[in-house]
Amino acid sequence: MADGTAKIEIGGTSHDYAIKDGSVGPQVVDIRKLYADTGLFTYDPGFTSTASCESGLTYIDGDQGILLHRGYPIDQLAEQSSFMEVAYLLLRGELPSKGELDEFTYTITRHTMVHEQLTAFFRGFRRDAHPMAIMCGVVGALSAFYHDSTDINDPVQRRIASHRLIAKMPTIAAMAYKYSVGQPFVYPRNDLSYTANFLNMTFSVPAEEYHLDPVIVDAMDKIFILHADHEQNASTSTVRLAGSSGANPFACIAAGIACLWGPAHGGANEAALNMLREIGTPDRIPEYIARAKNKDDPFRLMGFGHRVYKNFDPRAKVLSKAATDVLDKLGINDPVLDTARELEQIALKDPYFVEKKLYPNVDFYSGVILSAIGFPTEMFTVLFALARTVGWVAQWNEMISDPAQKIGRPRQLYTGPTMRDYVPVEKR
Repeated sequence: MADGTAKIEIGGTSHDYAIKDGSVGPQVVDIRKLYADTGLFTYDPGFTSTASCESGLTYIDGDQGILLHRGYPIDQLAEQSSFMEVAYLLLRGELPSKGELDEFTYTITRHTMVHEQLTAFFRGFRRDAHPMAIMCGVVGALSAFYHDSTDINDPVQRRIASHRLIAKMPTIAAMAYKYSVGQPFVYPRNDLSYTANFLNMTFSVPAEEYHLDPVIVDAMDKIFILHADHEQNASTSTVRLAGSSGANPFACIAAGIACLWGPAHGGANEAALNMLREIGTPDRIPEYIARAKNKDDPFRLMGFGHRVYKNFDPRAKVLSKAATDVLDKLGINDPVLDTARELEQIALKDPYFVEKKLYPNVDFYSGVILSAIGFPTEMFTVLFALARTVGWVAQWNEMISDPAQKIGRPRQLYTGPTMRDYVPVEKR
Protein backbone atom coordinates (compact mmCIF):
# COMPACT_ATOMS: atom_id res chain seq x y z
CA MET A 1 0.00 0.00 0.00
CA ALA A 2 1.57 3.29 -1.09
CA ASP A 3 0.59 6.70 -2.42
CA GLY A 4 -3.07 6.18 -1.72
CA THR A 5 -3.34 2.94 -3.66
CA ALA A 6 -3.52 -0.75 -2.77
CA LYS A 7 -1.76 -3.27 -5.01
CA ILE A 8 -3.32 -6.67 -5.56
CA GLU A 9 -1.18 -9.18 -7.40
CA ILE A 10 -2.98 -12.00 -9.19
CA GLY A 11 -1.17 -14.49 -11.41
CA GLY A 12 1.90 -12.30 -11.57
CA THR A 13 -0.08 -9.23 -12.69
CA SER A 14 -0.36 -6.26 -10.34
CA HIS A 15 -3.53 -4.18 -10.12
CA ASP A 16 -3.84 -0.82 -8.37
CA TYR A 17 -6.98 0.22 -6.46
CA ALA A 18 -7.61 3.59 -4.87
CA ILE A 19 -7.71 3.95 -1.10
CA LYS A 20 -10.52 6.20 0.04
CA ASP A 21 -10.46 8.20 3.26
CA GLY A 22 -13.45 8.80 5.47
CA SER A 23 -13.66 11.78 7.82
CA VAL A 24 -12.87 9.37 10.66
CA GLY A 25 -12.34 5.63 10.94
CA PRO A 26 -10.66 3.02 8.72
CA GLN A 27 -9.72 3.71 5.12
CA VAL A 28 -11.34 1.56 2.44
CA VAL A 29 -10.00 -0.02 -0.73
CA ASP A 30 -12.22 0.81 -3.72
CA ILE A 31 -12.57 -2.56 -5.48
CA ARG A 32 -15.50 -1.69 -7.72
CA LYS A 33 -13.43 -2.58 -10.82
CA LEU A 34 -11.90 -5.74 -9.34
CA TYR A 35 -14.09 -8.15 -11.29
CA ALA A 36 -13.70 -6.26 -14.56
CA ASP A 37 -9.91 -6.16 -14.08
CA THR A 38 -9.31 -9.68 -12.77
CA GLY A 39 -12.42 -11.82 -13.20
CA LEU A 40 -12.41 -12.36 -9.41
CA PHE A 41 -14.86 -11.45 -6.64
CA THR A 42 -14.06 -10.89 -2.98
CA TYR A 43 -15.49 -13.37 -0.46
CA ASP A 44 -16.83 -11.76 2.72
CA PRO A 45 -19.71 -13.62 4.43
CA GLY A 46 -21.66 -11.23 6.64
CA PHE A 47 -19.95 -8.27 4.91
CA THR A 48 -17.79 -7.76 8.02
CA SER A 49 -14.94 -6.25 5.98
CA THR A 50 -16.99 -4.58 3.27
CA ALA A 51 -18.26 -1.00 3.08
CA SER A 52 -21.54 -1.23 1.18
CA CYS A 53 -22.11 2.51 0.92
CA GLU A 54 -20.85 5.98 1.75
CA SER A 55 -22.71 7.58 4.67
CA GLY A 56 -22.50 10.70 6.81
CA LEU A 57 -25.04 9.68 9.44
CA THR A 58 -23.53 7.45 12.11
CA TYR A 59 -20.02 6.42 13.09
CA ILE A 60 -19.06 3.58 15.42
CA ASP A 61 -15.63 2.77 16.87
CA GLY A 62 -16.24 -0.53 18.58
CA ASP A 63 -12.76 -0.77 20.09
CA GLN A 64 -13.08 2.61 21.80
CA GLY A 65 -16.80 2.32 22.62
CA ILE A 66 -17.72 5.38 20.53
CA LEU A 67 -21.04 6.07 18.80
CA LEU A 68 -21.54 9.37 16.97
CA HIS A 69 -24.60 10.73 15.18
CA ARG A 70 -23.51 13.41 12.68
CA GLY A 71 -20.43 13.84 14.91
CA TYR A 72 -22.28 14.17 18.22
CA PRO A 73 -21.50 11.56 20.95
CA ILE A 74 -24.51 9.43 21.81
CA ASP A 75 -24.21 10.05 25.55
CA GLN A 76 -24.44 13.83 25.03
CA LEU A 77 -27.50 13.43 22.81
CA ALA A 78 -29.21 11.02 25.22
CA GLU A 79 -28.56 13.17 28.28
CA GLN A 80 -29.17 16.62 26.82
CA SER A 81 -31.44 16.41 23.76
CA SER A 82 -34.80 14.87 22.90
CA PHE A 83 -35.80 12.18 20.43
CA MET A 84 -37.32 14.81 18.15
CA GLU A 85 -34.01 16.70 18.11
CA VAL A 86 -32.11 13.53 17.23
CA ALA A 87 -34.65 12.71 14.51
CA TYR A 88 -34.14 16.17 13.00
CA LEU A 89 -30.36 15.80 13.27
CA LEU A 90 -30.33 12.47 11.44
CA LEU A 91 -32.71 13.67 8.73
CA ARG A 92 -31.36 17.18 8.14
CA GLY A 93 -27.69 16.91 9.15
CA GLU A 94 -27.56 19.53 11.90
CA LEU A 95 -29.19 20.13 15.27
CA PRO A 96 -32.27 22.36 14.88
CA SER A 97 -32.73 25.88 16.15
CA LYS A 98 -35.64 26.44 18.55
CA GLY A 99 -37.86 27.53 15.65
CA GLU A 100 -36.80 24.63 13.44
CA LEU A 101 -37.44 22.13 16.24
CA ASP A 102 -40.87 23.60 16.96
CA GLU A 103 -41.83 23.43 13.29
CA PHE A 104 -40.52 19.87 12.91
CA THR A 105 -42.27 18.70 16.09
CA TYR A 106 -45.50 20.37 14.92
CA THR A 107 -45.28 18.56 11.57
CA ILE A 108 -44.62 15.15 13.13
CA THR A 109 -47.38 15.67 15.70
CA ARG A 110 -49.93 16.48 12.97
CA HIS A 111 -49.09 13.26 11.11
CA THR A 112 -49.59 10.87 14.05
CA MET A 113 -53.14 9.82 13.15
CA VAL A 114 -53.53 6.89 10.76
CA HIS A 115 -56.20 6.39 8.12
CA GLU A 116 -59.35 5.19 9.86
CA GLN A 117 -59.62 2.20 7.53
CA LEU A 118 -56.38 0.89 9.05
CA THR A 119 -58.26 0.12 12.26
CA ALA A 120 -60.24 -2.47 10.30
CA PHE A 121 -56.99 -3.84 8.88
CA PHE A 122 -55.94 -4.92 12.38
CA ARG A 123 -58.95 -7.19 12.73
CA GLY A 124 -57.53 -9.46 10.05
CA PHE A 125 -54.92 -10.67 12.54
CA ARG A 126 -55.52 -13.24 15.25
CA ARG A 127 -55.63 -11.80 18.75
CA ASP A 128 -52.54 -13.81 19.70
CA ALA A 129 -50.51 -12.59 16.70
CA HIS A 130 -47.06 -11.30 17.58
CA PRO A 131 -47.07 -7.47 17.55
CA MET A 132 -44.09 -7.52 15.17
CA ALA A 133 -46.12 -9.57 12.67
CA ILE A 134 -48.88 -6.98 12.90
CA MET A 135 -46.48 -4.07 12.59
CA CYS A 136 -44.71 -5.57 9.58
CA GLY A 137 -48.03 -6.09 7.79
CA VAL A 138 -49.57 -2.72 8.66
CA VAL A 139 -46.49 -0.67 7.77
CA GLY A 140 -46.19 -2.49 4.46
CA ALA A 141 -49.84 -1.65 3.79
CA LEU A 142 -49.36 2.09 4.32
CA SER A 143 -48.45 2.53 0.66
CA ALA A 144 -52.02 1.46 -0.16
CA PHE A 145 -53.35 4.41 1.86
CA TYR A 146 -50.86 7.18 1.07
CA HIS A 147 -50.41 7.20 -2.70
CA ASP A 148 -49.33 10.83 -2.64
CA SER A 149 -45.95 10.06 -1.04
CA THR A 150 -44.60 7.00 -2.88
CA ASP A 151 -42.77 8.70 -5.76
CA ILE A 152 -39.16 8.31 -4.64
CA ASN A 153 -37.93 10.67 -7.37
CA ASP A 154 -39.86 13.60 -5.89
CA PRO A 155 -37.99 15.19 -2.93
CA VAL A 156 -41.23 16.64 -1.55
CA GLN A 157 -42.94 13.24 -1.53
CA ARG A 158 -39.86 11.68 0.08
CA ARG A 159 -39.99 14.26 2.85
CA ILE A 160 -43.73 13.72 3.41
CA ALA A 161 -43.27 9.94 3.50
CA SER A 162 -40.40 10.34 5.99
CA HIS A 163 -42.53 12.49 8.28
CA ARG A 164 -45.46 10.09 8.01
CA LEU A 165 -43.39 7.04 8.89
CA ILE A 166 -41.77 8.66 11.92
CA ALA A 167 -45.11 10.08 13.10
CA LYS A 168 -47.33 7.05 12.55
CA MET A 169 -44.99 4.38 13.89
CA PRO A 170 -45.85 5.07 17.58
CA THR A 171 -49.55 4.98 16.72
CA ILE A 172 -49.21 1.67 14.87
CA ALA A 173 -47.04 0.20 17.65
CA ALA A 174 -49.57 1.20 20.31
CA MET A 175 -52.43 -0.18 18.22
CA ALA A 176 -50.59 -3.49 17.81
CA TYR A 177 -50.28 -3.72 21.59
CA LYS A 178 -53.89 -2.72 22.25
CA TYR A 179 -55.14 -5.26 19.73
CA SER A 180 -53.08 -8.05 21.33
CA VAL A 181 -54.58 -7.40 24.78
CA GLY A 182 -58.12 -6.75 23.60
CA GLN A 183 -58.32 -3.10 24.60
CA PRO A 184 -59.74 -0.27 22.48
CA PHE A 185 -57.39 1.82 20.38
CA VAL A 186 -56.42 5.16 21.88
CA TYR A 187 -56.07 8.05 19.46
CA PRO A 188 -52.99 10.32 19.52
CA ARG A 189 -53.08 13.67 21.30
CA ASN A 190 -51.48 16.79 19.85
CA ASP A 191 -50.82 18.28 23.30
CA LEU A 192 -48.32 15.55 24.24
CA SER A 193 -44.69 15.05 23.27
CA TYR A 194 -43.74 12.27 20.86
CA THR A 195 -42.75 9.86 23.62
CA ALA A 196 -45.51 10.83 26.08
CA ASN A 197 -48.05 10.43 23.30
CA PHE A 198 -46.85 6.89 22.63
CA LEU A 199 -47.03 5.92 26.30
CA ASN A 200 -50.52 7.39 26.56
CA MET A 201 -51.73 5.50 23.47
CA THR A 202 -50.22 2.30 24.87
CA PHE A 203 -51.29 2.33 28.51
CA SER A 204 -54.29 4.65 28.88
CA VAL A 205 -57.84 3.32 28.81
CA PRO A 206 -61.12 5.21 28.36
CA ALA A 207 -62.28 4.26 31.87
CA GLU A 208 -59.73 6.39 33.75
CA GLU A 209 -57.04 9.02 33.45
CA TYR A 210 -53.50 7.80 32.77
CA HIS A 211 -50.71 9.55 34.69
CA LEU A 212 -47.60 10.23 32.62
CA ASP A 213 -44.66 10.00 35.01
CA PRO A 214 -41.82 12.32 33.89
CA VAL A 215 -39.19 9.75 34.97
CA ILE A 216 -40.80 7.09 32.77
CA VAL A 217 -41.23 9.48 29.84
CA ASP A 218 -37.58 10.54 30.12
CA ALA A 219 -36.32 6.94 30.28
CA MET A 220 -38.45 5.99 27.29
CA ASP A 221 -37.18 8.99 25.32
CA LYS A 222 -33.60 7.93 26.09
CA ILE A 223 -34.32 4.40 24.87
CA PHE A 224 -35.69 5.85 21.63
CA ILE A 225 -32.60 8.06 21.17
CA LEU A 226 -30.20 5.20 21.87
CA HIS A 227 -31.89 2.99 19.27
CA ALA A 228 -32.40 5.65 16.59
CA ASP A 229 -29.57 4.56 14.30
CA HIS A 230 -26.57 2.24 14.44
CA GLU A 231 -24.69 2.46 11.16
CA GLN A 232 -25.03 -0.34 8.56
CA ASN A 233 -26.53 -3.08 10.73
CA ALA A 234 -28.64 -5.90 9.29
CA SER A 235 -32.00 -4.13 9.26
CA THR A 236 -30.57 -0.83 7.98
CA SER A 237 -28.75 -2.68 5.22
CA THR A 238 -32.04 -4.42 4.42
CA VAL A 239 -33.81 -1.07 4.10
CA ARG A 240 -31.06 0.20 1.81
CA LEU A 241 -31.07 -2.98 -0.28
CA ALA A 242 -34.85 -2.87 -0.69
CA GLY A 243 -34.67 0.84 -1.47
CA SER A 244 -31.98 0.31 -4.10
CA SER A 245 -34.57 -1.42 -6.28
CA GLY A 246 -36.79 1.68 -6.24
CA ALA A 247 -39.32 0.21 -3.81
CA ASN A 248 -41.60 2.71 -2.06
CA PRO A 249 -40.49 3.89 1.39
CA PHE A 250 -43.27 2.10 3.28
CA ALA A 251 -42.24 -1.24 1.75
CA CYS A 252 -38.59 -0.54 2.55
CA ILE A 253 -39.32 0.15 6.23
CA ALA A 254 -41.52 -2.95 6.42
CA ALA A 255 -38.52 -4.93 5.12
CA GLY A 256 -36.40 -3.41 7.88
CA ILE A 257 -38.98 -4.41 10.48
CA ALA A 258 -38.97 -7.99 9.18
CA CYS A 259 -35.18 -8.15 9.48
CA LEU A 260 -35.16 -6.55 12.91
CA TRP A 261 -37.51 -9.26 14.17
CA GLY A 262 -34.70 -11.82 14.17
CA PRO A 263 -33.45 -12.84 17.64
CA ALA A 264 -29.85 -12.10 16.68
CA HIS A 265 -30.81 -8.47 15.96
CA GLY A 266 -33.78 -6.71 17.53
CA GLY A 267 -34.82 -9.65 19.68
CA ALA A 268 -31.70 -9.50 21.84
CA ASN A 269 -33.29 -7.52 24.69
CA GLU A 270 -36.18 -9.99 24.79
CA ALA A 271 -33.67 -12.84 24.97
CA ALA A 272 -31.81 -11.07 27.78
CA LEU A 273 -34.96 -10.69 29.87
CA ASN A 274 -35.97 -14.31 29.22
CA MET A 275 -32.54 -15.33 30.50
CA LEU A 276 -33.05 -13.29 33.68
CA ARG A 277 -36.40 -15.00 34.18
CA GLU A 278 -34.74 -18.37 33.71
CA ILE A 279 -32.19 -17.53 36.40
CA GLY A 280 -35.10 -16.39 38.56
CA THR A 281 -33.50 -15.15 41.77
CA PRO A 282 -30.12 -13.65 42.72
CA ASP A 283 -29.03 -16.73 44.69
CA ARG A 284 -28.93 -18.77 41.44
CA ILE A 285 -26.56 -16.37 39.66
CA PRO A 286 -23.33 -18.24 40.58
CA GLU A 287 -24.75 -21.42 39.04
CA TYR A 288 -25.44 -19.68 35.73
CA ILE A 289 -22.14 -17.82 35.68
CA ALA A 290 -20.39 -21.15 36.11
CA ARG A 291 -22.40 -22.51 33.19
CA ALA A 292 -21.49 -19.49 31.06
CA LYS A 293 -17.79 -20.13 31.72
CA ASN A 294 -18.12 -23.81 30.82
CA LYS A 295 -17.27 -24.23 27.13
CA ASP A 296 -19.16 -27.52 27.00
CA ASP A 297 -22.39 -25.98 28.29
CA PRO A 298 -24.62 -24.46 25.55
CA PHE A 299 -25.93 -21.79 27.95
CA ARG A 300 -24.87 -18.25 27.12
CA LEU A 301 -25.43 -15.07 29.09
CA MET A 302 -27.59 -12.81 26.94
CA GLY A 303 -27.23 -9.04 27.12
CA PHE A 304 -23.46 -9.12 27.56
CA GLY A 305 -20.85 -8.20 24.99
CA HIS A 306 -21.55 -6.90 21.49
CA ARG A 307 -20.51 -7.83 17.97
CA VAL A 308 -19.30 -4.30 17.24
CA TYR A 309 -18.36 -2.91 20.66
CA LYS A 310 -15.23 -4.56 22.03
CA ASN A 311 -15.34 -2.11 24.89
CA PHE A 312 -18.26 -0.87 27.00
CA ASP A 313 -21.35 -0.17 24.88
CA PRO A 314 -21.70 3.65 25.18
CA ARG A 315 -25.49 3.30 25.05
CA ALA A 316 -25.41 0.96 28.04
CA LYS A 317 -23.77 3.61 30.23
CA VAL A 318 -26.76 5.90 29.70
CA LEU A 319 -29.35 3.19 30.29
CA SER A 320 -27.62 1.86 33.39
CA LYS A 321 -28.44 5.12 35.18
CA ALA A 322 -31.92 5.26 33.62
CA ALA A 323 -32.63 1.73 34.84
CA THR A 324 -31.75 2.73 38.40
CA ASP A 325 -33.96 5.84 38.15
CA VAL A 326 -36.94 3.86 36.84
CA LEU A 327 -36.67 1.02 39.33
CA ASP A 328 -36.25 3.43 42.23
CA LYS A 329 -39.17 5.56 41.05
CA LEU A 330 -41.52 2.62 40.57
CA GLY A 331 -40.37 0.82 43.71
CA ILE A 332 -40.93 -2.53 42.05
CA ASN A 333 -40.24 -5.65 44.10
CA ASP A 334 -39.46 -8.15 41.39
CA PRO A 335 -36.87 -10.93 41.85
CA VAL A 336 -36.09 -10.80 38.12
CA LEU A 337 -35.10 -7.14 38.37
CA ASP A 338 -33.15 -7.85 41.57
CA THR A 339 -31.36 -10.58 39.63
CA ALA A 340 -30.52 -8.12 36.87
CA ARG A 341 -28.96 -5.64 39.29
CA GLU A 342 -26.94 -8.33 41.06
CA LEU A 343 -25.78 -9.91 37.79
CA GLU A 344 -24.71 -6.50 36.50
CA GLN A 345 -22.49 -5.89 39.54
CA ILE A 346 -20.94 -9.35 39.39
CA ALA A 347 -20.22 -9.15 35.66
CA LEU A 348 -18.54 -5.75 36.01
CA LYS A 349 -16.10 -7.18 38.59
CA ASP A 350 -15.64 -10.83 37.63
CA PRO A 351 -12.17 -11.29 35.99
CA TYR A 352 -13.65 -13.66 33.38
CA PHE A 353 -16.10 -11.03 32.12
CA VAL A 354 -13.64 -8.15 32.41
CA GLU A 355 -10.91 -10.03 30.52
CA LYS A 356 -13.28 -11.00 27.70
CA LYS A 357 -14.91 -7.53 27.77
CA LEU A 358 -18.34 -9.03 28.29
CA TYR A 359 -19.88 -5.84 29.63
CA PRO A 360 -23.66 -5.44 29.97
CA ASN A 361 -24.91 -4.00 26.69
CA VAL A 362 -27.86 -1.81 25.74
CA ASP A 363 -30.15 -4.83 25.38
CA PHE A 364 -29.54 -5.89 28.98
CA TYR A 365 -30.64 -2.55 30.41
CA SER A 366 -33.42 -1.76 27.95
CA GLY A 367 -35.11 -5.08 28.69
CA VAL A 368 -35.01 -4.37 32.43
CA ILE A 369 -36.44 -0.86 31.95
CA LEU A 370 -39.18 -1.87 29.55
CA SER A 371 -40.26 -4.73 31.78
CA ALA A 372 -40.42 -2.40 34.78
CA ILE A 373 -42.54 0.10 32.84
CA GLY A 374 -45.00 -2.66 32.01
CA PHE A 375 -44.25 -3.72 28.45
CA PRO A 376 -44.57 -7.46 27.70
CA THR A 377 -41.46 -8.98 26.13
CA GLU A 378 -43.14 -9.39 22.73
CA MET A 379 -43.36 -5.59 22.53
CA PHE A 380 -39.62 -5.02 23.01
CA THR A 381 -38.69 -5.41 19.34
CA VAL A 382 -41.67 -3.29 18.35
CA LEU A 383 -40.25 -0.44 20.43
CA PHE A 384 -36.86 -0.98 18.81
CA ALA A 385 -38.51 -0.71 15.37
CA LEU A 386 -40.36 2.43 16.42
CA ALA A 387 -37.12 4.16 17.36
CA ARG A 388 -35.01 2.76 14.52
CA THR A 389 -37.53 4.02 11.94
CA VAL A 390 -35.85 7.42 12.24
CA GLY A 391 -32.50 5.92 11.28
CA TRP A 392 -34.00 3.78 8.53
CA VAL A 393 -35.74 6.77 7.00
CA ALA A 394 -32.59 8.90 7.19
CA GLN A 395 -30.48 6.13 5.66
CA TRP A 396 -33.06 5.57 2.92
CA ASN A 397 -33.12 9.28 2.06
CA GLU A 398 -29.32 9.39 1.99
CA MET A 399 -29.21 6.36 -0.32
CA ILE A 400 -31.80 7.76 -2.74
CA SER A 401 -29.85 11.02 -2.95
CA ASP A 402 -26.50 9.32 -3.60
CA PRO A 403 -25.65 9.48 -7.35
CA ALA A 404 -23.25 6.53 -6.93
CA GLN A 405 -25.96 4.24 -5.58
CA LYS A 406 -26.87 1.22 -7.68
CA ILE A 407 -29.31 -1.62 -7.14
CA GLY A 408 -27.81 -4.01 -4.61
CA ARG A 409 -26.48 -7.18 -6.19
CA PRO A 410 -24.10 -9.22 -3.98
CA ARG A 411 -22.12 -11.93 -5.76
CA GLN A 412 -21.37 -15.46 -4.59
CA LEU A 413 -18.83 -18.25 -4.46
CA TYR A 414 -20.67 -20.99 -6.31
CA THR A 415 -20.04 -24.52 -4.98
CA GLY A 416 -22.91 -26.44 -6.60
CA PRO A 417 -22.81 -28.98 -9.45
CA THR A 418 -21.13 -28.01 -12.71
CA MET A 419 -23.12 -28.07 -15.95
CA ARG A 420 -24.89 -31.37 -16.64
CA ASP A 421 -27.55 -32.60 -19.05
CA TYR A 422 -31.17 -33.14 -18.15
CA VAL A 423 -32.26 -36.79 -17.89
CA PRO A 424 -35.93 -37.65 -18.51
CA VAL A 425 -37.74 -38.93 -15.42
CA GLU A 426 -38.24 -42.45 -16.82
CA LYS A 427 -34.46 -42.86 -17.26
CA ARG A 428 -33.39 -41.72 -13.81
